[in-house]
Amino acid sequence: MRFSSWVLEPGKYLSQDEANRLLAGARHRAEFADTHGGRVAVREYLIIHLGLATGLRVMEIAALKCGDVCLDQKICSVLVRKGKGGKKRLVFFTGPLRKHCKTYFHWKQHNGESVEPESPLIVSSNTGGHMTTRAIQKVFKRCAERARLFPTYSIHCLRHTYACFLLKASDWNLRLVQKQLGHSRISTTQVYADVMMPDIQKALGRMYL
Repeated sequence: MRFSSWVLEPGKYLSQDEANRLLAGARHRAEFADTHGGRVAVREYLIIHLGLATGLRVMEIAALKCGDVCLDQKICSVLVRKGKGGKKRLVFFTGPLRKHCKTYFHWKQHNGESVEPESPLIVSSNTGGHMTTRAIQKVFKRCAERARLFPTYSIHCLRHTYACFLLKASDWNLRLVQKQLGHSRISTTQVYADVMMPDIQKALGRMYL
């Protein structure tokens, strides 16, 4: 078995409170923008929500097309056509993001944006095509600053945060987290279990065997 050489340090993933602040702030600005004819904040909210609720890499978010989001099934999914290493995968989700995506598609149609399968999911106001990874990184920095998060955070912290939250919610199911993140080796996913060790110790402390 090959072990991962990197360590997930504090400051590379958000606490629950920080994640809540970031998402709530983006949502409030999007709601205001929607009622005043704005578009930028609506797209920013989807970017933040996608990052926190799917753990997609920034390049994967940028490349999404409308047809990559499937909302018709009981468990929704996002198709990553070309992840790291050129690999394709489905990332499953449900709950609030499902409702958000449906609202977002209605918003796109109402504002004259195409929702055809090959159309960009997140449109650049400058080019009308896909938003670039650099532009998405700037979106995160703006939203993080408004939420009073540490300036050292990057958009990749959303992926790390998702992994930590999913691992805990799944009762430490490393294989599930590995599949959702698209890791080729379980040793990479194991890094998140190491970070969550205090929670594991607390759980073991409740056992009587």
